[in-house]
Amino acid sequence: MDTIISKIKWNNEDKVNSDSDDSKGSKDSKDSKDSKDSKDSKDSKDSKDSKDSKDNNYSKNNKEYIDEILNKAGEFIRNGELVAFPTETVYGLGGNAYDKNASKKIYEAKGRPSDNPLIVHVCNMNQVEDVAENISDEAYELMDRFWPGPMTVILNKKDIVPDETTGGLKTVAVRMPDNPIALGLIEKAGVPIAAPSANTSGRPSPTLAKHVEDDLSGKIAMILDGGEVGIGIESTIVDMTEEKPVILRPGYISKTMLEDVVTGVETDKGLVDENVAPKAPGMKYRHYAPKGEFTLYKGEPDKVVNAINSEIEKLLASNSNKEEVSTDEIVESPIGDVESSIGDNEKLSVGRKLKIAVICSDETRDKYTWNDECCKVISLGSRREMNSISHNLYRVLRDLDDMGIQYIFGEVFFREGLGDAVMNRMLKAAGHNIVET
Repeated sequence: MDTIISKIKWNNEDKVNSDSDDSKGSKDSKDSKDSKDSKDSKDSKDSKDSKDSKDNNYSKNNKEYIDEILNKAGEFIRNGELVAFPTETVYGLGGNAYDKNASKKIYEAKGRPSDNPLIVHVCNMNQVEDVAENISDEAYELMDRFWPGPMTVILNKKDIVPDETTGGLKTVAVRMPDNPIALGLIEKAGVPIAAPSANTSGRPSPTLAKHVEDDLSGKIAMILDGGEVGIGIESTIVDMTEEKPVILRPGYISKTMLEDVVTGVETDKGLVDENVAPKAPGMKYRHYAPKGEFTLYKGEPDKVVNAINSEIEKLLASNSNKEEVSTDEIVESPIGDVESSIGDNEKLSVGRKLKIAVICSDETRDKYTWNDECCKVISLGSRREMNSISHNLYRVLRDLDDMGIQYIFGEVFFREGLGDAVMNRMLKAAGHNIVET
């Protein structure tokens, strides 16, 4: 199968007919006001008739292009094919949620276990009520507050949703993404879209269309390239079928944020205790893993740095291949633009057998010392800015794979708020391989 890759550059003026009075109340009102204020400001600034005409023509042409692309993608979905698309979290691999064969194709393309349920993506509240029943008032309150956005709710499913989509469960995971391309695609398809992350199962989730292409080109019909995603890690999953809300997977929407809306929020014990099986089937599998051996170090920052430096020195000392390499054997690092704090040395020797990388923060980056030709230090960002760290995590893990890194040493980040979600992903990526310092 030849995979079609279509780039979409979204502008504020470009709207697909995915807006619905059922989708969001107060947020729609706020967005409308913000959009109006922004447009008023722009109109005031750009008052020349010629420029206004140029802008309007560009917007019109771009909207027609977007409609054409999304119509084609929607047709693929209706015909049982798969389409990868961007969301605010990661890229998703979508198929018709009502089509059991489409769901089977998703599992096959990803190499995903069939007992790992797919998240059903919707573009309005009517679609939620099409796929779920006996929805609690608390669930509606959460959806009203956080949708569109990075929160998935577990609800009791209706029979219209096949078991192949839900991994055989009698519940269904539902989310309304906060991305205009995703919402436009769902609207054009005319059906809810079942979509896990658009990557080979077990690999780091895709935050760029290139990541999707690397894993799934030739296996799916189309990739909608909307550029780099914003958040960079998957949605929070909240089970709303029990007496109390239970977080099954941490994400951008934290427990504290949920408790601002509903009371009694609990966290699945399987998330914090390795000896307890997680309630969500997908959480029992290893995810987000790079190809290299990944070890996390926990403790006081200076102790962590010293421990990692010591381990690197041991690896270098034990490396029997000390031959120098020629200039032709040195390649440019693909991760030089992740953070300015990475430094000026953007080259890594590929002529040596040993390739090492450290994943750290801005605060500790300069404390690591070794032979730069053999090692690479990458800062995910400042510990004070967890948004930056979550945004960069999967991209860095994939870049390290591209570089052929064999040994990865990572620092543990604070487990509170978004940091809890980041550490959940890092622990699973490392196979819970963690060293106390």
